[in-house]
Amino acid sequence: MTLDALVDGVHAWFTAALPDHGIYALMAFAFIAGLARGFSGFGAALIFIPLGGAIVGPKLISPILLVIDGIAALGMIPPAWRGANRPEVFVMAAGAALGVPAGTAMLALLDPMLLRWSITIIAITLLALLASGWRYHGAPSAPLSSGVGLIAGLFSGAAQLGGPPVVAYWLGGKSDFTRVRANVVLYFSISSVFSAISYYIGGLFVPAVFALTAVILPSYAVGLYGGSKLFGLAEERTFRIACYILIAAAAIIGMPLLDGVLR
Repeated sequence: MTLDALVDGVHAWFTAALPDHGIYALMAFAFIAGLARGFSGFGAALIFIPLGGAIVGPKLISPILLVIDGIAALGMIPPAWRGANRPEVFVMAAGAALGVPAGTAMLALLDPMLLRWSITIIAITLLALLASGWRYHGAPSAPLSSGVGLIAGLFSGAAQLGGPPVVAYWLGGKSDFTRVRANVVLYFSISSVFSAISYYIGGLFVPAVFALTAVILPSYAVGLYGGSKLFGLAEERTFRIACYILIAAAAIIGMPLLDGVLR
């Protein structure tokens, strides 16, 4: 095979794998999602999954985010490893090891519209809990941390939306927001490995995932870098408010009723 034939073959595969609409919108969504992730340690899925899912569907958008975030966020792991409460993170990740495969099965088998409405209802419920002012102020325990990890893993496997329960749990404790962010980053670096294995077994890594990753990754990486720089300028109150706004955005933007606006 000649070089020209190889290039033509790759181009044909790439063109066939890409959707016929919405690519520029996905790039814009990825940039905004990267800003949120770089700033708070989570939040990319809260923005990218509902918006991108309205364009290409949840079964495609979830593995896309998993791949681009896994690649772009590698640089965030070393400082998170140094700053996190690692034993607590590992206990929560143990729960995720059970929750992620179950969530992946839901993603692969459930009706996409039913899944999206379920995510919206869960996000609204969590937002109401946060707005009520109730917080878990007790010392983290192994059973509770692993239980939160189980729930977050379920959400991550189903739609990469495991951030809200994890952040709500850790924000209520006595850790400062720098430690909370480090915990979140380290936890999701571990749970992403579980998701990658589960998605591969579930057959969710179709060609369009990798074609769109190549297109979207630069925008996401730029947003991630910008968000990380913004984090260094933020106060704790600003950090908490930003996290709550992201959860509220998930409840509103994720409603399938808004699909007509996004298409």
